[in-house]
Amino acid sequence: MTRWNWVVQNKNKLKLGKNTDIGAFTYINAQNGVIIEDEVQIGSHCSVYSVSTIDDKNGSVILKKNCRIGTHSVIMPGVTVGENSIIGAFSFVNKDIPPNCVALGVPAKVIKKL
Repeated sequence: MTRWNWVVQNKNKLKLGKNTDIGAFTYINAQNGVIIEDEVQIGSHCSVYSVSTIDDKNGSVILKKNCRIGTHSVIMPGVTVGENSIIGAFSFVNKDIPPNCVALGVPAKVIKKL
């Protein structure tokens, strides 16, 4: 638990960029690597998984520069969220999201280009 009330497992495999904002009660499992680039915002109560014990998927997660992840969202293993993209609140992201777009839903789908 960090002093900002978010949790990281396997913290030695987390790469955290400059000026990031990670909301309280967010969980990050970096077993297979998590890269959070500069200026990324992650809402409270989010989960970022580089490994899933339910379906045996694993892979590094990359949150590109200036992307934003809405509160209570889940990012699954092997996913890259593109630069400047926005993930709506309560979304389940199980596929890559391209840069400069808005995606939301369960599963998350691109609804708009920025």
